[in-house]
Amino acid sequence: MARYTGPKSKIARRFRDPIFGADKALDRRAYGPGQHGPSKRRGGKQSEYAIQLGEKQKAKYTYGILERQFSNLFEKASRMKGITGEVLLQLCEARLDNVVYRMGISPTRRGARQLVSHKHITVNGEVVNIPSYTLKIGDVVGVREKSKSLEAITGSLSASSKKYDWLDWDKSTMTGKVLNTPSREMIPENIREQLIVELYSK
Repeated sequence: MARYTGPKSKIARRFRDPIFGADKALDRRAYGPGQHGPSKRRGGKQSEYAIQLGEKQKAKYTYGILERQFSNLFEKASRMKGITGEVLLQLCEARLDNVVYRMGISPTRRGARQLVSHKHITVNGEVVNIPSYTLKIGDVVGVREKSKSLEAITGSLSASSKKYDWLDWDKSTMTGKVLNTPSREMIPENIREQLIVELYSK
């Protein structure tokens, strides 16, 4: 399946937000990409539609989700109880590749997706190689026994310091558990989900 494999700094500069992690290029040039630099024209007033579309694109790039997948997630969120925008982000957070990233098994979502695809990750003791697999409360995510010595995994875990209240991680067994559904306050992403809801509601 197609994935965005282009320059990450260019996308981060477009949204003026380090959506792929710390980015020195964004620190140096905190304006949109383009050969003419931070021109006045580019800084002009955007239409309401452009702002809403930009927020959707930002969410898609952040979580590494394709257009059709994202549209399906929105439809699913709109049918569920709760605030649609918040439920949409909760569904994005419940993806296996995102949880692998949140648990510190990989330093990036792209790397987490690769670990899942290459069968290094288990869910409830069974190998799952579908990055978009939706986890439920109580599911246990772990590193496959044969993969526990992989330098990419051990290096990421040793450097990881972030903790999330809705996830539990056991360093000794390299397994983590989904404790509950994250509230909006528990999701650190700088995404204005209400704009996405407004876009799809047109």
